[in-house]
Formats: sequence, C-alpha cells, structure tokens
Amino acid sequence: MVVTEELVDELPAEAVEEAKARAATLLLAFRHGNQLAFDHELDLLLAEHAAREVTTLLTWIAAEAVRKAYAPEVGDKVLRAMARRAPAEAGDVLVDEEAAHAAQLIEAVAAGEVGEVRGLVSATADTTYLLGGLLQGVAMMLPLLPEGELAEITAELRRRHGGGCGQVPEARAGD
Repeated sequence: MVVTEELVDELPAEAVEEAKARAATLLLAFRHGNQLAFDHELDLLLAEHAAREVTTLLTWIAAEAVRKAYAPEVGDKVLRAMARRAPAEAGDVLVDEEAAHAAQLIEAVAAGEVGEVRGLVSATADTTYLLGGLLQGVAMMLPLLPEGELAEITAELRRRHGGGCGQVPEARAGD
C-alpha cells in the first residue's frame, strides 16, 4: 500500500479533478475557436485571481499536445469526458449534442437578439453540434427561398470572400 502525504500548498484530490475538468472546458472552447466560451470560462478563473497570460499560454500548449497526441474525434472525446467528470457545480458548460440549441440560435438571429446569440454561443464550448444544427436548419430553409434569391445570396458571398468560394484549384505540373 502506497501512503501519500498532502503538502501544505497542494490542492486536495477533489480540487485537482475540478481543475482538470475546468482546463478541459477551456481546451475544448479553444480547440473549436469559440472565443466567447473561452473568455467566459477564463473570466470565471480570473475572478479567482488567475493570470490571463499564463492560462492562455498553458491552454495553447495543452491544445497542441491534444492535437498531436490524438486524432481529432478522439481528442474531442477525451476533452468531453474530462469536462463531464467535473463536480455538478463546476461543470456548467454544456458539451453534448443535446446542449446544442440550433433552433434557439436561428430564432435569436432572426429576431436580432444579439445578447441571446452571444449567450447561446458562449454556453456551448463545443460548437461542432451547434454549427451542424445551424447548417441543417439553413439547408431546410433553402427550398423555401423565392426563385433567384439563392443565386443573389451566393453571388454576394462570393463578392465578400474574393470569389474563390467553391472553386477547385487547377492541377499543377508534377501533381
């Protein structure tokens, strides 16, 4: 039997698990480029007097480690599992498919509710399901557009994004 001794400044085992879960939530938001969720979780940490620069740097390092160690779908599963292991009070960032409120997001965008849109996005560290639901909603709406509207919308998107949208680059010699 191994006996461990807790040092004076050492975190208790329960606090270590909570810290790991909070770090996983930060990593998930960082990995998916969800700045609102990342900032929200970081603000909670800053209220506890953590240093933003150190947290950001450590999150970047950890995100790189996860990216290099796991295939993308496996890395996300690892991070989701870590976040779910948090105590009920600490695990308030939803990471499940059920947490992705795409219908609410579409309604909030249609109503021009900027605050609600930001709230939905920041509460969803894993935006994979949220954006997937949004894309599915848009696909379901496309057949309802009046004749010619889709062409106008796609032409406007091409103008905004330099016209390269959807174009396949030509093969070069030696490819």
